Amino acid sequence: MLWIKSLHIIFMVTWFAGLFYLPRLFVYHAMSNDKISHERFLVMERKLFYGIMTPGALLTLFFGLWLWLEYGFNGLWMNIKIALVITLIIYHALCLKYLNAFKQKQNKHSHVFYRWFNEFPVVMLILIIFLVVLKPL
Repeated sequence: MLWIKSLHIIFMVTWFAGLFYLPRLFVYHAMSNDKISHERFLVMERKLFYGIMTPGALLTLFFGLWLWLEYGFNGLWMNIKIALVITLIIYHALCLKYLNAFKQKQNKHSHVFYRWFNEFPVVMLILIIFLVVLKPL
């Protein structure tokens, strides 16, 4: 089962790499004014979202579910962790919404908004790591 746990962690890191970097690309995209930059950011955002972030998310969820079914983790800490992961899935979906808004040239947010939006997964990662390692509840 250590292989499964290792794969869960590896793909969680992959997912979070995308969750950290895609909103940062949105910051720069929102600041760009020329067509070449707009097209370049669209390519980068699409490849990151579909090539790294989404597969990382799906494989994180797959191996996490496998671990949960195998070990039968329970307790309030696990319920909170699952709620946080569901929140991350919603955040992931919001990233797709914003990616599509840029694609359709309908972005309504400033680079400042995306700077704040970019901080959310940091908080989530800290909470999830503390819950899993400390199992305080």
